[in-house]
Amino acid sequence: MVVGRSNIVGTPISILLSRKAYPGDATVTICHSRTQNLAEHTRRADILIVAIGRADLITADMVKEGVVVVDVGMNRVEDASNPKGFHLCGDVDYKNVAPKSKLYYASPRWRWTYDSSFFIS
Repeated sequence: MVVGRSNIVGTPISILLSRKAYPGDATVTICHSRTQNLAEHTRRADILIVAIGRADLITADMVKEGVVVVDVGMNRVEDASNPKGFHLCGDVDYKNVAPKSKLYYASPRWRWTYDSSFFIS
């Protein structure tokens, strides 16, 4: 499942995963910020790729045990305790979702050209 429909991550990764080639032949569900009952959809996912642009949108109650999570999001959140005044976080609540996941790949400093090899391997 891909959460996010941008032309930069969401749509291309859904096409890559669903094409008739390697990697591919996956049945891909695409959800977005206006998907009703988003949690109902995400709980069914074996692989959850999140690139929606909202800090900590996906919480632990929205995923099943053993899910593979790829958090592509990068959000700047105000943080008075940080000398810079902010911190970076993803679209998935890492602290609570990571313990439930089989594999958790978070990239708050996302570099598409470098990290895209993760999806292919």
